[in-house]
Amino acid sequence: MAERLNTIRNHLCQSRVPLPTTQEAAALSMPTDHFEYTLESPLLSKEQRAHYEKNGFLVIKGLVGKEDLEMYRAQFEKICRNEVTVPGITIMRDITIAKTEYVADQKAITKVQDFQNDDVLFSYCSKPQVVDYVEAFVGPNVKAMHTMLINKPPDPGMKSSRHPMHQDLYYFPFRPANRVVCAWTAMEKVNRQNGCLVVLPGTHKGKLLQHDYPEWEGGVNKYYHGVRDFDPNTARVHLVMEPGDTVFFHPLLIHGSGMNKTEGFRKAISCHYASGDCHFVDVKGTVQQTIADEIAEMANKKYGIAKEDVDFTAIWKIRSRDIRGDNSSW
Repeated sequence: MAERLNTIRNHLCQSRVPLPTTQEAAALSMPTDHFEYTLESPLLSKEQRAHYEKNGFLVIKGLVGKEDLEMYRAQFEKICRNEVTVPGITIMRDITIAKTEYVADQKAITKVQDFQNDDVLFSYCSKPQVVDYVEAFVGPNVKAMHTMLINKPPDPGMKSSRHPMHQDLYYFPFRPANRVVCAWTAMEKVNRQNGCLVVLPGTHKGKLLQHDYPEWEGGVNKYYHGVRDFDPNTARVHLVMEPGDTVFFHPLLIHGSGMNKTEGFRKAISCHYASGDCHFVDVKGTVQQTIADEIAEMANKKYGIAKEDVDFTAIWKIRSRDIRGDNSSW
């Protein structure tokens, strides 16, 4: 255990190579043609590519099979019951129960993140039919960067099951954004009643905005930052999905989810991917400074590392896994 802790410390505190600023990174973006956000792929029609270009998201029906979804569900429940220990996994609980006594089952856990060391759950991220589509957005060199299984609970009456409108790129120190994509698969029917995803089409064409914790009366869950300013009149699309349906979306797309007004849990599994040709940027002094500081505080509590010694980019390198192609540049 001590050896593993030292290894993590060495990674997080590694000698820093100067990184390009966000502004400098923009100049390093990959060349584009008529299609800026998608790449040539036998899987995407011109109409599908045009839809993603315009809106920043694309839903593929029935991409993941029922047997796989049940396998992920069973493994999640084992993790919740402490029957499986996964190194490096992050387990999150709703703010209304985080400080209370609870039994070890799925009712207490709203999300597990960083399951890259769990072979069962991580098999979703390397599933060929998913990665084949991912290549249409990031190219042939594919890395898995961030993993989640969301277990949105029935709202306890405090509206804490909501997720504020946000941009995923806010959490990521790698660019260019156009070579990053999320695959989000419904594990059961999701609709407005149980808190489906809601997206603001076209917002992926904008810039990364300032994020903060929303001032909600019932409080907000840890790390659930939201966009500070966006046009509330922007058209919204609620993504009603069947089990196995998968939405691919751009990291600048503003999205969130509403309350779960049902008595059941709404589950989904997701992975963010990036091209192996992406590069890291320095977020110091940018709109991402707040989340970088918060992650440093987490590393301080979890591993005992001084906050000023935490390397934000190293955390993402530790989380990342090679999926396909040549990722030797990392």
